[in-house]
Amino acid sequence: MADLTDLNEDLACYLQGAAAGVSVGDMQAVTRQYNAYYDARQSCYQLSLGRLQRLDLTLYLPRHSSAKTIKSARTATLKAVLAWHKTSCVADSNDNQHKHDRSDNGQSDDQSDDQSDDQSDTQNHDKKSRRDVLIFDIVFFDKTEMSADIPTLSPKQRLANRLTHHFDTAYFMEDLVIDMSGEPRPLQIFSHADWQKLSSTLQTPCELWRFLRHHLQQLQQSLSDQRAHFERVADLVTQFLYSPSVFTHAITIDNALIKAGVQDAPNAALIAMTLAHKNQSATAQMYQQHMAQAATLWSQLSGQMIAMCRDERLKNSAQMSSEVDFLYWQQQLLDESLFSRHELVRTLYRHPKQPDNLKSAGYVVHQHSYESLGRHYVLIFYGQNQEGQHSKQAIQPNLAKIAQDVATRLPIAALHHVIILGVEFINEGQETFIDIDLWIQPVATMTQRERQLTKQLQQLQQQKMPVAGTSADNDRPAEALPQVCLNLTIPARKSNK
Repeated sequence: MADLTDLNEDLACYLQGAAAGVSVGDMQAVTRQYNAYYDARQSCYQLSLGRLQRLDLTLYLPRHSSAKTIKSARTATLKAVLAWHKTSCVADSNDNQHKHDRSDNGQSDDQSDDQSDDQSDTQNHDKKSRRDVLIFDIVFFDKTEMSADIPTLSPKQRLANRLTHHFDTAYFMEDLVIDMSGEPRPLQIFSHADWQKLSSTLQTPCELWRFLRHHLQQLQQSLSDQRAHFERVADLVTQFLYSPSVFTHAITIDNALIKAGVQDAPNAALIAMTLAHKNQSATAQMYQQHMAQAATLWSQLSGQMIAMCRDERLKNSAQMSSEVDFLYWQQQLLDESLFSRHELVRTLYRHPKQPDNLKSAGYVVHQHSYESLGRHYVLIFYGQNQEGQHSKQAIQPNLAKIAQDVATRLPIAALHHVIILGVEFINEGQETFIDIDLWIQPVATMTQRERQLTKQLQQLQQQKMPVAGTSADNDRPAEALPQVCLNLTIPARKSNK
């Protein structure tokens, strides 16, 4: 129902089944009163940070409805959806309780108490890691556009007949007063226009998730204080992205990498960007543009890498993988945040500026995720010398072995995936393209004993010397990456043909 943006295309990889039509009970009275129609579809996305439950509802109003009628119908629709959502939450809670009761049957008191504590923690976590959103669209129609009891409009007609409206804080303080403080699963309401704005601006699933938390906190605070903490959603998106807190998680990962001995010092680009946003300097806008460009490029590259892997597997029936496997791989790549994508793309596009002898021999760069401590990247830039150690012929058949070797050597207890990228820059006439071979290696979770041994190993390494860290640094090119510099002029090649 929504117009696709880069983020919506990324979200499609997390979709749990097709969107399902739903019947919102009280909407029948609304449609009768206003001579209207509605269409509602629910989608569920299982993101790495939690579950996103999304309801897209379109209200079709007669073309010549008055401003008073539109306002009244909009509020009546929201009341109907809120009542439906509350009923759904109660039903879900009862269903979870029923499953909980069944799981206790046949267990001893001690076992029951232990499991009850565990499940209580899980349920509390699930409440915190779920977001319910409504995307509300209003479209005008006339009787000539009716088909099967629902207006039928082409995308072009929908665009021409769509009402642009917004839900600012004042609306929920004056027009539709709601109490969100005691709701275990509050419904966050967005207009179609606001959702498209935040989708095109936030660009990554994890930034969307964190913004939804920020939006809910600001709205709840506004209702509590009876003072608007933001006007339009678009303003809140800008405020969110230009706040230094957008880098908080990346800083946490950065500190953990230093503690683990994977890197020696804080990431210079992360420091520069955080300070620019904290001081609201002019360079903050440039950094935002760089991250936005990198986010789009990473999405495109991820799709192309997965498509190439799928094609290769289809050629070899012995290596057939299900579509679920490919979606899982793609999710690992798309889970990266704006800053994490920036660092990965910056590493890729640094290659053309490397010395000729380095490009000829090939080299390896270790790059860690700044979204997940457990995800590590190894970028192998193929050497132009076909007989060399880092040539494509030598590396490409051994990507899986390289990933397994890196997994055993990395002193990170939380490690869950090692991602190998075999990178080749190809010159065709006046154009240059990137081809990337991909291998994603899942890593088994460490036991408590293994974690202890890993920590002891890390402590011994830190006591030994001021070495240049681990292999993550030893394999870096001699010339360090520039602080923040992107030259996004080299596209990924769309086809190998």
